[in-house]
Amino acid sequence: MENLKDEIRQFCKSHHLHLNTDLGQHFLIDEDVLASIVAAAHIKKDDHIVEIGPGIGVLTRELLKCAGAVTAIELDARLIPLLKEFTAPLLTSHFLLLNANALTTALPSTPYKIVANIPYHITSPLLRHAFLESALPPTTMTLLIQREVAEKICSQKDRGMLTILVQLFGDPHIVRHVPAASFLPPPKVESSVLHINCFDEPKAPPRVLGEMFRLTKIGFGQKRKMLSNTIGALPEGDTMLKKANIDPQRRPQTLSVEEWVQLSECSVEE
Repeated sequence: MENLKDEIRQFCKSHHLHLNTDLGQHFLIDEDVLASIVAAAHIKKDDHIVEIGPGIGVLTRELLKCAGAVTAIELDARLIPLLKEFTAPLLTSHFLLLNANALTTALPSTPYKIVANIPYHITSPLLRHAFLESALPPTTMTLLIQREVAEKICSQKDRGMLTILVQLFGDPHIVRHVPAASFLPPPKVESSVLHINCFDEPKAPPRVLGEMFRLTKIGFGQKRKMLSNTIGALPEGDTMLKKANIDPQRRPQTLSVEEWVQLSECSVEE
């Protein structure tokens, strides 16, 4: 029986398909990793799955086997007919294929999960789009992304803006790491399967969300500086830090989501 790696190589060769790595096109050719993604997503028969950057449909094919409905959003128009051919035996009326930019496409207004091997350069904007710009955030996200970014998102010690964003809206954990050889063509970095269980409500109340992103932007904009030199330089900044019980000599990457929320609430009260 032909394995996935040989199947995809032959499919690309027979269709004279040259992948555009500038668009982050790296097809997954590892059956074990593919199974790990699907298992981590905990897909049920009534789930609506949104897939970003499906390519020729390697993951799509597996999603169609277990989900109630699948919406796939692909930017590269060349791949649309190829995806339909690759997934042909499984296509149903419950499959919607959009030739569009996932970062500007409205996500569903009814419950959905995002499951995707995404182009790595859109990780941050996609997470912002899903959590901040959508009428309804996903219930879960299962993403195959760059390992370094996945580790940063899950970090409890060396946080960044993306860490705060994700941990504000959900609970992330790394399912497994994925070597470059699991892709065609191999990327220059290692990858990880990241699963995020999204909260019903973010950890920050709506009234402080905007202020929280303002403060984190200021703090992480000069992350090597102590908070006394960034947040503390704001009007009433020292007072806010004191009220939130945050040492002004700390640096922004050491603050937890809860501490940023507390600081933001103190700022709103000023």
